[in-house]
Amino acid sequence: MNLADSAFLRACRRQPVPHTPVWFMRQAGRALPEYHTARGGVPMLQACATPDLVVEITMQPVRRYGVDAAVFYSDIVVPLKAIGVDLDIKPGVGPVIAQPIREEADLDALRPLEPDDVPYITEAIRALTGELGGTPLIGFAGAPFTLGAYLIEGGPSRNHDHTKAMMYGAPRLWHALMDRLTGIVLAHLRLQVEAGASALQLFDSWVGAVAPADYREYVLPYTRRIFEGLADLDVPRIHFGVGTGELLGLLGEAGADVVGVDWRVPLDEAARRVGPGKALQGNLDPAILLAPWEAVERKAREVLREGRQAEGHVFNLGHGVLPSTDPDQLKRLTDLVHES
Repeated sequence: MNLADSAFLRACRRQPVPHTPVWFMRQAGRALPEYHTARGGVPMLQACATPDLVVEITMQPVRRYGVDAAVFYSDIVVPLKAIGVDLDIKPGVGPVIAQPIREEADLDALRPLEPDDVPYITEAIRALTGELGGTPLIGFAGAPFTLGAYLIEGGPSRNHDHTKAMMYGAPRLWHALMDRLTGIVLAHLRLQVEAGASALQLFDSWVGAVAPADYREYVLPYTRRIFEGLADLDVPRIHFGVGTGELLGLLGEAGADVVGVDWRVPLDEAARRVGPGKALQGNLDPAILLAPWEAVERKAREVLREGRQAEGHVFNLGHGVLPSTDPDQLKRLTDLVHES
């Protein structure tokens, strides 16, 4: 099959599709027994920098589920690690930053990302596109707000207190930080397409923490710059955040082709909020997969029905696959979406 004919890329471009395409955020990884076997205790960041392992882990869900797209196995902090930021991914915690950014001098840790910083990404993507054939590969990056929040807080945070304190109280420092991160993220995404990725997703996992007016002032200019900086590559650009019901219109305004929707807003309502000219992605609650199949099927059909209100629909979860998910549920769900 020709890549351009893939149901996933066609849905992203709002073109007619033979079936609703489906892939799952975090489909590669922790829910799969073969993932744990392949990784075999290798630390997360080391695994992300080992091309053979990245290829194997990225391919596993494609083989097992028959999804319409592969998503590159990596982590949003990989480019930060690559430019020398002292950080680690602690099991059960997430990314932990040794020296949080709190003042002007701390910005020196953030130099531009060069292709030579991440040769393993280019190598893994080239190998993957050879193996995937007609299945598209989605490259991804964390958005400046979410990366900034990790850097400022020093790790995951419930309320993003330090982040908001900087945003409101030291706007000059905030904008300087966002500016540097925007350059890093843009370079990281472009490099993935140049290596062979055929779509991109920008994860702004924590941006639901800000109000619409603050998003417009402190976040939107940087997200927009990233999407504009990718326009010449002619690949679908997906934008996703959690808890972003109040921001859906702004996420669309930022310039993505596809707006990812979490499980809190039905897709027909999301289509109204986002407005015309965009496809939608989502949005089954990942927790439903822990329930009996009858409940999963009922909810999935509801998502498919509501998704028909969008100009294009890529079926996905409203956030990542939970670690305790039974892979057989995801296989059945993939088949259901394809048959519907």
